[in-house]
Amino acid sequence: MARRPLPRILSSGSAQIARSREIARTAADSATDVLHPLITITRGLRQLAVMARHRWAATPKERRGPTLFLVAACVLVVALIPYGPLVALISVMAAAAWKGRVRTPVKTGPDEAEARRLQALYEALVPYFSVAEDPAPLFAHGGDWDKAFSDYEFDGNGRLTRLRVAYPAYFTDGEAESRARIEQLLHAKSGRGREYLFTWDEEGNRLVMSVLPALSTSIAAQRFVTVPGETVLGFTDADAVQRTVPVAEGEETRDAPPVVWRTGPRSTEPHLLAVGEPGSGTTTLLRSIALQALQHGDVLIVEGSGTGEYGCLTGRAGVLAVESGLAGALASLEWAAHETERRLIAANRARQAGHPAPDDTKRPLWILLDRPSIFGHLAAADGHTDPQQLLQVPLRHGRAAQVTVVVAEQFDSLDSLTEAVRTHTRARVVLGPAGFEQVESVLGTAPHTTPTPEVPPGRGYARLGTGPVLRLQVPATPDPYDEATSDAHRQAVLELLPERQDGAALDAVPDPVSAES
Repeated sequence: MARRPLPRILSSGSAQIARSREIARTAADSATDVLHPLITITRGLRQLAVMARHRWAATPKERRGPTLFLVAACVLVVALIPYGPLVALISVMAAAAWKGRVRTPVKTGPDEAEARRLQALYEALVPYFSVAEDPAPLFAHGGDWDKAFSDYEFDGNGRLTRLRVAYPAYFTDGEAESRARIEQLLHAKSGRGREYLFTWDEEGNRLVMSVLPALSTSIAAQRFVTVPGETVLGFTDADAVQRTVPVAEGEETRDAPPVVWRTGPRSTEPHLLAVGEPGSGTTTLLRSIALQALQHGDVLIVEGSGTGEYGCLTGRAGVLAVESGLAGALASLEWAAHETERRLIAANRARQAGHPAPDDTKRPLWILLDRPSIFGHLAAADGHTDPQQLLQVPLRHGRAAQVTVVVAEQFDSLDSLTEAVRTHTRARVVLGPAGFEQVESVLGTAPHTTPTPEVPPGRGYARLGTGPVLRLQVPATPDPYDEATSDAHRQAVLELLPERQDGAALDAVPDPVSAES
């Protein structure tokens, strides 16, 4: 049986029908745009009428008469005053337009992509938060993630920025290895390249993961608001410390949370050890400490690398010496050891005689050593004493004698540090990219955040004694004589340098033999 052809109007007019539909749709959209104010006012009037009807229905019958009389009196007053009806009409139209506006719907839950990400994260945690003996597991394959996850937030790219996880009570959250596995998993599944803070609530069986903002790197060297005996190592998160200091950041001044290291007779962490890779900012930290120490004390600098990073301090008031050779380092550190003993003896004699300590024993003395392991290798080759051996007296008795030792070393040379340096440097700083094992080996405990593979110079962690591990960003204190230094940072450092003294060099350091006698 032959198939009949379609009518001509259906076979040849499909394009005309589609074109007519497009024209009609365009005309409808144009009319909607033109009549949008009228539609909004009409919608608002309808909503106001509904509200008035509900209000009238909720009014008790014995109060409807007085209410109707009051409304009629108001309408009469408005009708009698000049321009009253016009003002009333404008007010009603404005109220209707406000009431009928299109409000942006409030997001009450994750979208489809965010829900898939949460479900994938939930499935990844199942092997760690579930056991076969649990009759009602909180984590199970194919389970609902909303029972375990709450207080979640996403950024514009759809990555998690905050998440609260409820885990079963039998999870071994008291073991560092168990917590580390969970933190590593959450870090990998939530997106690398960011720094996460993990807060464990062992009592409530809750874990809060949040993304930390990057610390500011635009704070340069400057005079910080501190008292004698306080040194600003850098700046950290606002909720990590209970103190702020005003700082100049560019052309603006704001309050920033500092990491303050306290030295002196009552300090529990009188000496500091800074560790990092080349270019991590340990020399910048020592230069920043030296500029702050020169406000109230004297500084002795021993540089093992010999690159001249402290040349700007040579010959300055308060700088006893800047040594980069083995002979000068040995002579300077030997004098420092005798000076520490002299201060202890003078203070003890004054105390026994009932007098206050002499003024020359109260002025702080800072000994800054950058890469002392290099001198150790040179001393061993030449048959001399390791300069670190001369630090035993300042390290052991420096707190009582107002002597502070700061040592900066690299990770590959940590084994060359003496036992005295390791034992008495209770304030620790780790700068640059470092793994959990490296950070824990220096600070004594792992941080609650995830180290990132790429960090700016001066970025790391600090721990003072047995306190918490704090994120740290050292203020920019570059060598002003370096051609790669910006003009703003160069000028900031030059303004902090003391006045230059003529002929001041190693001659400012007394002879060890005369000091001993």
